[in-house]
Amino acid sequence: MDQDDAVKVMEGVAHVVGALTGGQRQELVGLVGEMAVAETDPDRRVFLEGFPEGFGLIDGDC
Repeated sequence: MDQDDAVKVMEGVAHVVGALTGGQRQELVGLVGEMAVAETDPDRRVFLEGFPEGFGLIDGDC
């Protein structure tokens, strides 16, 4: 994927995530956590594990 396109996609995801309600954020964190546990690809698992903090769904101090 072109790097500029990848940045645009990530910015779009961050925008959508930023508009979620608190309950929606909690639900998404739970779903992403379930996906991480089930993921067999180590690189994808690392990405999924870091997603909630990286996209501001949880505080990094938690």
